[in-house]
Amino acid sequence: MSAKIAKHKQPWKPEELQKLQTLAGKGKGLKEIAKALNRTEESTKDAARQHGFGIAKAR
Repeated sequence: MSAKIAKHKQPWKPEELQKLQTLAGKGKGLKEIAKALNRTEESTKDAARQHGFGIAKAR
């Protein structure tokens, strides 16, 4: 089995929220932000909505 630990339902750390805010402020897309944070797109979208960060729409 893999030694990789799943991040299911893990709380967001302040550093992750700061990075989310920074990347969203730079106009990065949801997929790119989620990959940078090693989170799912759904989790990233929910955290951004909950904390009032706007994520750019894909064009």
